[in-house]
Amino acid sequence: MLMPKRVKYRKQFRGSMAGTPSRGTKITYGEYGLVCLDPVWIKSNQIEAARVAMTRYIKRGGKVWIKIFPDKPVTKKPAEVRMGSGKGAVEYWVAVVKPGRVMFEIAGVPEATAKEALRLAANKLPCRCKIASKADLEGSAE
Repeated sequence: MLMPKRVKYRKQFRGSMAGTPSRGTKITYGEYGLVCLDPVWIKSNQIEAARVAMTRYIKRGGKVWIKIFPDKPVTKKPAEVRMGSGKGAVEYWVAVVKPGRVMFEIAGVPEATAKEALRLAANKLPCRCKIASKADLEGSAE
């Protein structure tokens, strides 16, 4: 699963998911993309599950790009531990995704195959998604 090799600080505050993404709203590498419609934390194992679903469906043809990376640590204290005595240990890593962010891109396969692969990937993610083509997102920017 994805996680940073090393980080400057082991633990982070929860932060805010308000607003729109400042980058990553266009399809840059592939022909079709999966765009998030909700502000959400996506865990590293959910990203991996979506990637596996896509690559299995396209039978390792074409190319898949993952445009999000889980670089935020989420901590958790053990069960039945009293309040206080510091912050818990890092439990998992998440990618902070805002509405409009392109999460996955796909190229080198027919349109129907690409859309079905992205639909299968969207089912693995904890947010509403839409499947967009490069032309869709270029047209909306103008």
